[in-house]
Amino acid sequence: MKQTISLIFLLAVLIIGFGSIYIINETEQAVVTQFGKPVGGAVTEAGLHFKIPIIQTVIKFDKLILEWDGSAKEIPTLDNKFIIIDAFARWRISDALQFYKSAKNETMAQSLLDDVLDGAVRDEIANRTMVEIVRSSDREMSVQDVESSSVNINDQIADDLTAKGARIEIINSILQSVTMRSVDLNMGIEILDVHLKRINYIQTVQEQVFNRMISRQEQIAEKYRAQGQGKKQEILGMQVQRKKEIISGAYLESQKIKGEADANATRIYADAYGKSPEFYNFIKTLETYSNTLDSSTQFILSTDNHYLKYLGK
Repeated sequence: MKQTISLIFLLAVLIIGFGSIYIINETEQAVVTQFGKPVGGAVTEAGLHFKIPIIQTVIKFDKLILEWDGSAKEIPTLDNKFIIIDAFARWRISDALQFYKSAKNETMAQSLLDDVLDGAVRDEIANRTMVEIVRSSDREMSVQDVESSSVNINDQIADDLTAKGARIEIINSILQSVTMRSVDLNMGIEILDVHLKRINYIQTVQEQVFNRMISRQEQIAEKYRAQGQGKKQEILGMQVQRKKEIISGAYLESQKIKGEADANATRIYADAYGKSPEFYNFIKTLETYSNTLDSSTQFILSTDNHYLKYLGK
């Protein structure tokens, strides 16, 4: 009987002993509660810690950076155009005790962040024009930029060439707004950053954007085609001019060669005439016969005609 009592007592001591010990690792922080109410401050140091067994409970929270991923929402802009915004943020629990008092757990905190972040994003987008929202820099836009941009969905937007604020300015403004709201709510959290994950036009705007993009690309293509045709005509003109130059050069060269040949022939004929005038007359007469007479040629000449001088011999 004594052994049984001793065993039960030892077991109770072990249970109480283990129940009074809890461990916090490097990525955790904790709040100790007693009957549902927090006791003491937040436990943020890693290591071995003690609590009253059974009566007290340890609730652990992450020290790591957490994410808030909002759902895509259709929001009206300042110029009464609708745009789909999908935002996300990163946050962490900066004060575990206050976090427990205000949100209890991460699920409730995410719900509170939905209200805070969605409201801040909606307010900021509602105070910006579509041009401001979709731009990624704060440089002054030129007419060419607007015409070639998918933002240019109508003439009203095209008139807004000097829209203030780029994407980074909008994000910073949203971050400042949600930081102030989280401080006012005293949630024990810190919003690290906010980003616009995705910005889409609504269907009707997308169709206008795509039509303008198609029209713009067709204009560019037509411009290149016109330039190509001009270049083609230029090349063809150069080829025709080159052809004329080649033909003209060849003609001049042929005339030069022909002139030299005629000169040589004349010189040869002159030499032949100087050596034998009779033989020269005979050769020239035969050439004349060859050039003027054929099988159908008929002449009526007197017998003493000089032209028939050699035919009569």
